[in-house]
Amino acid sequence: MKEAYAELEHSLHTALETYSNVHRGSGHNSLVSTHLYEQVREIVIEHLGLDKSQYTVVFCTPRRAEQLSAQLKSKRCHILSSQDIELPLGLRAVAVPRAVLPGGAPFQPGGGTARLVFPNYVIWARGADKYEAGTPAIVNVVALARALRLIRQFGPDAFQNAEADTLSAADILYHDALEPYAGRELLEKLRHTLIGQRVPVPTLTGDKPYINLDNAASTPTFAPIWQAVCQAWRRPQAVQRAIVPEVKSICAAMLNAPPAAYDVIFTTNTTEAINLVTDSLRRETRRGPKPLVINTILEHNSNELPWRSLPGATLIRLPVDAEGFVDLNQLETYLRAAARKPRLKLVAISGASNVLGVYNDLTEISNIAHRHGARLLVDAAQLVAHRKIDMDACGVDYLAFSAHKAYAPFGTGVLVVRKGLLAFDPVERVQIEASGEENVGGIAALGKALVLLQRVGLDVIQQEEQALTARALHGLARIPGLTIFGLTPDSPRFDRKGAVIVFRMVGKMANRVARELAERGGIGARYGCHCAHLLIKSLLQIPPWQALLQGMIVSLFPQVSLPGLTRISLGIQNTAEEIDTLLGILDAIARQPHGDDNPFASAQTDIQRKMADFVRATGWRVYPQH
Repeated sequence: MKEAYAELEHSLHTALETYSNVHRGSGHNSLVSTHLYEQVREIVIEHLGLDKSQYTVVFCTPRRAEQLSAQLKSKRCHILSSQDIELPLGLRAVAVPRAVLPGGAPFQPGGGTARLVFPNYVIWARGADKYEAGTPAIVNVVALARALRLIRQFGPDAFQNAEADTLSAADILYHDALEPYAGRELLEKLRHTLIGQRVPVPTLTGDKPYINLDNAASTPTFAPIWQAVCQAWRRPQAVQRAIVPEVKSICAAMLNAPPAAYDVIFTTNTTEAINLVTDSLRRETRRGPKPLVINTILEHNSNELPWRSLPGATLIRLPVDAEGFVDLNQLETYLRAAARKPRLKLVAISGASNVLGVYNDLTEISNIAHRHGARLLVDAAQLVAHRKIDMDACGVDYLAFSAHKAYAPFGTGVLVVRKGLLAFDPVERVQIEASGEENVGGIAALGKALVLLQRVGLDVIQQEEQALTARALHGLARIPGLTIFGLTPDSPRFDRKGAVIVFRMVGKMANRVARELAERGGIGARYGCHCAHLLIKSLLQIPPWQALLQGMIVSLFPQVSLPGLTRISLGIQNTAEEIDTLLGILDAIARQPHGDDNPFASAQTDIQRKMADFVRATGWRVYPQH
C-alpha cells in the first residue's frame, strides 16, 4: 500500500536526519538514536501484549534469534519477525523474560557486549545489550516499530503490495541523479545530499547546525543511498533477489577479491562476521591441534573477545609503538616459535585502529603470516570507506566490515573469505547466507554506497580526510592542557594516519569534554574506551591495581564514568569550517574558569533540559500517535 510506505519512509527520513550510533555518544544525534532505539523495545512488547516490567527485547538477525532461543530453552520467548509484516529488514525481535537471561559470557561476544575488558577476564554488559553484539541495525529496528503502528492504521496487508514496474537491480545500484559526476565534483555534489545536513540543535548560545564528528562510531547517509533502500523495499521479490548477487559483485570488485577465489557473505555487522570465523575455527579444530591466534592491543572488542571464546586457543597480543604501529619483528618471532608444533595459526588484526587511526602495513603482515603458514584476518570496519584494499594482492584470507561505517546504516555487514576456509556443513552454510541476505534494503544501501565511493575515488577521499586531519591536529596542538595520542602531522608515517583523533584535557573527564562540545557547539563526539579497553588502559598508563579497582567500582556502581579519552572522527561530509568550529569550542573549554566563575555554569541545567526536549520531540515525529 503506497500510503503505508510513504508514511514509513517519511518517519525514517526524520530518524536519519538525527542518526548516530546508540549509547556512549554525547551529541544530540546519539541521544536521539538511543531514545528511538530503546523506545522500540516498549513498542514490540506492547504489540505482543506482554508485561514490560517482566520482559525485555533483543534485536538480532534470523540466525542469532535461533541461537538465542536454543540457549534459553524457554517456551516463554516470543519472536517477532520482519517477514511477518512483509518488510525485508532481516530482523528478529526476541521478547525474553528478564529473569531467564543467562549470566556469564554471551554466545556471540564483541562490541557492546562488555562493560569492561581486562587481559584475562571480562565484566559483561547487563540485560539485552549483552546479546546485541556489535552495532545493531538501528534504522531497521526503528522501521520495524513504525511499521507495527502503521499496520494498526492501514491493516495487516499494509506492506504486501510491491510496485510492479521496470526498475531493475542495476537501475537501483548504478543509476541516480549524480551519475554524470565523478571525483571531487561528485564529492561536492554528494555533500549537498547529506540527510540531516545543517539540522539546528539547541546549544548554550542558541540553535546551531549540528556537526557530526563521530563518524568512526557510525556514519550518516546520503539521499542516493536512502533512495536505493526505498526502491529495494518496494520491488517485487525477483528484483530483490537480483540485488544480492549484484552487490556481492560490487564488493568483490572494490576489494579485488576475485569470485573464483573468495566468497562474499552478508551478516549484520563486523562483529557477527568475525564471530562466524570463530565458529568455523571451533569446528575445524574440534579434533585437531588447538589454534594459535595472534592479535594486537589495538583491537576493537569485536576482534578480541571472540577469540577468547575459542576452546583451547592460545591468544597472543602484539604490542604497538608510541604511534600505534604493530611490531613486525615480534610477529615474526611469535610465528617462528609456533612452527615447532603443528597447529592452526591465525593473525587477526585491525586494518585501521578506531582509536589511534593508524593503518598498519597489511602487505608486510600478510607476507610474514603466510611465510609461517598462518592465515590472515583483517577487521576492516575503519578501512573500507577510507583506503583502497587489494585482498588478492595482500593475500588476506578473511576480511570483515560493516556498511554502517561506509555511509549505509541499514544493518548489513560483510565477511569476504577465501573459498574453502569456512568449516560449516551445507545446511548451516545455507542458513548463514539466508540470514544475512534477508536484509535486502541494507544490502542495496551497501552496494549503492560502495558504487558512490568508487566514483568519488578512494584516493580523493584519502587526500580530503588527511588535509582535514592535519588541520585538526595542528589546531589541537595549540590548545593549553590538551594531550593528543598517536600520529601527528610531522611524523614521517603521517600518510598512514586515518581521520580519527583521541585526546584528553587536563582536569576534565572525557565524558565532560564530549558533553560540553555538544552543549556549546552542537558537536557530536564520543568518549570512553571506544570498545578498545586494553589499548586505552595502555595509553593512559593505568597500572594493574587501578584497573582492578575500576572493575570493582563498575561491578558495584554500573553508572559510574571511568577514565577514558575523547574522540573525534571525520567523514567525507566534514569541512574545514567544522574543524575550525571544533577548535574554537575546545579552546574555550580549556580556558574557561572553574566553579562559580564559569559564565555557562548556571545555564547548563537549562541546555540539558532543551536537549532532552529536542530528543523527545524527534521521537514524537518518528513515532506519531494516531
